[in-house]
Amino acid sequence: MTTNAPYGYDDLWGLMTLMTGDEKHSASATSTLDVIWTLYDRVLDVDPDHRADPDRDRFLLSKGHGPMAYYAVLAAKGFIPSEWLEAFGSYNSPLGWHPDRSLIPGVEIASGSLGHGLPIAVGVASALRATGRTGRVFCLLGDAELDEGSNHEAIVMAARLRLDRMAAVVIDNGSATHGWPGGIAARFELEGWSSAVVDGRDLDAIERGFGIATPDRPHLVVAEV
Repeated sequence: MTTNAPYGYDDLWGLMTLMTGDEKHSASATSTLDVIWTLYDRVLDVDPDHRADPDRDRFLLSKGHGPMAYYAVLAAKGFIPSEWLEAFGSYNSPLGWHPDRSLIPGVEIASGSLGHGLPIAVGVASALRATGRTGRVFCLLGDAELDEGSNHEAIVMAARLRLDRMAAVVIDNGSATHGWPGGIAARFELEGWSSAVVDGRDLDAIERGFGIATPDRPHLVVAEV
């Protein structure tokens, strides 16, 4: 996790207010804020000085259509200058409406099209294991995004491959069109994932949710907001 970061949790809302012009996605962004902060502050083994370390943990924001919270956390943790936030979405700004890995330090994938992140996470986790790397892979999705069929295939494949250094976190705000009989966690558990359901606004609960993974299985955290 990051050390000697320039900002703390209480600064995040102020950092987010520097970004304007994408207000229609503000709810999508704020719903992820506490989870992303907890990951970067307490869980992930990655920092700005070692962001190219082949054994680093990887965070993949599949829910990339609301990146303001992500950008605020990256600035708070020193991956990008906070001055970049005021130019969010403007001409020549690296901070677009969707995050771009080729432009923003610390970003692992270009995302925003729903249903892409979890399949990519399966591929990354498989590649890291095949090459003997120790880094873990964390992928953040929205509950409505799970309606995409590509995610169903990824859920099955991750369990069959026993990708125990992979975790998914689903932000559940009840916005899925089709819903999940028995709940989101039940669907993942059916395929062989371990799971935890937590309050998505409780930093301690989120941290605990990531700490109860089961060996030989991928892990799911459902963060209810």
